[in-house]
Amino acid sequence: MARRADRAGDGDDDAADVGGMPSPSALLPPLDAEQVEVLRRVGREWGRVTGDPAAWRRALPVSPDLGGFPAPGEIRPAALGRHVRISSLGGEPSAIELTEGDEAGPGRRARAARLLRRAVLGMPLRSSAIARERLRKRVALPVLSADALSSVAYGPEALLAVLLLAGVAGLGYTSPIAAVIVVLMVAVGLSYRQTIRAYPHGGGSYLVASANLGRTPGLLAAAGLMTDYVLTVSVSVASGVAAISPVFPKVANSPVPLGVLVILLLLAGNLRGVRQAGRLFALPTYAFVLAMFLLVGVGLFQAAGHGFTPEATPHPPATEAVTLFLVLRALASGSTAMAGIEAISNAVPIFQPPEWRNARTTLTMMVSLLVVLFVGIITLVHLTGVIPHHHETLLSQLAHHVLGSGPAYVFVQLATASVLLLAANTAYNDFPRVLFLLARDWHAPRIFLRLGDRLAFSHGIIVLTVAALVIFVAFGGRTAALIPLYAVGVFLAFTLSQTGMVVHWHRARGRVHDRHRRRSLLLNGTGAVLAGIVFVAAVVTKFLAGAWVAVFTIGGFLLLAKRVRRHYDRVGEALRLRPHAFDLPTAGSQVPAPEAEPETGPETGTGTGQATETATDAETEEAPEQIHHLSVVPVAVLDLAGMRALAYAAALRQPVLALHISPSDEEAERFRENWREWGDHLPLEVVVTPYRAIVAPLIDYLEVLHRQRPDLTMTVILPEIVPRRRRHRLLHSRVAGRLRRALRTLPKIVVTTVPFHVE
Repeated sequence: MARRADRAGDGDDDAADVGGMPSPSALLPPLDAEQVEVLRRVGREWGRVTGDPAAWRRALPVSPDLGGFPAPGEIRPAALGRHVRISSLGGEPSAIELTEGDEAGPGRRARAARLLRRAVLGMPLRSSAIARERLRKRVALPVLSADALSSVAYGPEALLAVLLLAGVAGLGYTSPIAAVIVVLMVAVGLSYRQTIRAYPHGGGSYLVASANLGRTPGLLAAAGLMTDYVLTVSVSVASGVAAISPVFPKVANSPVPLGVLVILLLLAGNLRGVRQAGRLFALPTYAFVLAMFLLVGVGLFQAAGHGFTPEATPHPPATEAVTLFLVLRALASGSTAMAGIEAISNAVPIFQPPEWRNARTTLTMMVSLLVVLFVGIITLVHLTGVIPHHHETLLSQLAHHVLGSGPAYVFVQLATASVLLLAANTAYNDFPRVLFLLARDWHAPRIFLRLGDRLAFSHGIIVLTVAALVIFVAFGGRTAALIPLYAVGVFLAFTLSQTGMVVHWHRARGRVHDRHRRRSLLLNGTGAVLAGIVFVAAVVTKFLAGAWVAVFTIGGFLLLAKRVRRHYDRVGEALRLRPHAFDLPTAGSQVPAPEAEPETGPETGTGTGQATETATDAETEEAPEQIHHLSVVPVAVLDLAGMRALAYAAALRQPVLALHISPSDEEAERFRENWREWGDHLPLEVVVTPYRAIVAPLIDYLEVLHRQRPDLTMTVILPEIVPRRRRHRLLHSRVAGRLRRALRTLPKIVVTTVPFHVE
């Protein structure tokens, strides 16, 4: 299948292997046998018009080997950051400090905007790399469990708020429904243990459903996950604001402005590249677990003094009868306490070896804690007779009842608020990853593959923030209003993931021990059935209460993702190498004569060090013969767009250097093999980058090359995809503009594009 659209034409900042993502090589798939044969035929035609390849190499006025970046295995994380400083090519400090969005334009407004951007987001991290991080279980547990464990702050309350509509009779169903939710927690937890075993490199709902059920179920799972992450931000922030309202009463009067401010702070922190792992981010979760154990422990101790006799429960007026519809609605609301269980199965690769075993152990610990905390809160509610109240959260009422209003109460509320905000930040890590996977599979714009100049998935982070702000403001920042939207996406993803695992184990017959396969099949089947029941219950019982928003969002996303894929398939077919469809240099495109380098003296230099500008390298040329050229052609894939750019460069009869920035050693070797199949007609330099990005090391290479020969006029020739329809241009990145802005402080660098028009 030809799906190489946008590879060479746009030069995406493909990132990979971040928190369980596929390897970098998966982003640049190999040419198939048919295209390799066409590549050989193209190479033979090139040989007739361009002459001896060795002569093109001798004509280069520069040495293309500028050294390399440190290997990814040599990069170690700093104490509290996920980014580490690395030297540029040649070991020289970077002369370019500005990258996309940081360029200083003329005027005070532009300078003020730049200063504000740097104050909020920090300095650009173009000369930094993301360090691979391996987490121990005691650090991974709080970091990856924040979303799941924090849900006990609003899950039990959501359950009771529905049952309260039926008065005392409805509250009598609290324990049976809570018992069903506990069974569901255990079943889904055991199911994900099997998922981790089957997918030791990370098995999120999208990957599992796509691999076992097909494209459409995979997209539905992705839509459910993304809806879940948007609501995680909205619900967690709303619950966090509600948790601190009793401690700071003025907050209760303006929850929306404060919640919006918190979401914007999360946006700024994640755009800066703040990582979530480490001891610092483990503290809120451990503090919350300690606070809950304190609350439950003291509450049970006090109840023991009264023989565990429940206190009198207020008699709220009943507005509804106890019906199956009401019970199912309460089950769906209370099941939101399971949000976030999938996080560990998504992040298996970040555990210390053996990864899958440590991930399974951590998952078991998380589910055990979740069950204990959930049962503890429900038990306290039964013993104290506390019921939900509009002006104070259920957890706050329990803490007041058990601990009074002293420091212990304040500790519980602050710990609850901090873990809820950390849970919101978890979505900022996972939402861009799902978008990354969708973009990798051509179901989302390729821009979501790109790391920003702070080495974060900036575009995905911004999309999540905008969606969360719209939902948060539209529902007034009230947790009770947001809960009806929540369960739909969560349990759709659960259902499809576990159903996919059932298919996986069914196909594994003969490859897996039969007893283990049957046990896994039973566990995943049970998880799929139970999750499916809750999903249907959430859609049916909460549709008019707000679940319709989630349902229509998922449907709209499915339609949009398929249309995006259809466009990329058409472009991929247009770019596919095929006979009689490629461009060649003109018949007169013979190798240029070698240029002599300027003499080295006290004022100039030709090494990789910084050269002092003199009359030779100043922009003072007045005649064509005074200009010395070098054409650099960045090529990602040898498709029709890439071949056209190479043909254009060779036709200028000036020295040409092809440049390939590779995200992995394996992919670099694969590209070299394709280049040899083509015939190695032009000089090629391959740079393996540890940045998890493409454009940043490309800028670094061009800068160091310019320092080597500042007297040269360097023309960077980029292939560019040009769609006919304006709306499709959003699906293709504009690398040329980014390079122009980043390199415009250097003299004699020209950036041009060779358009490739598609439908």
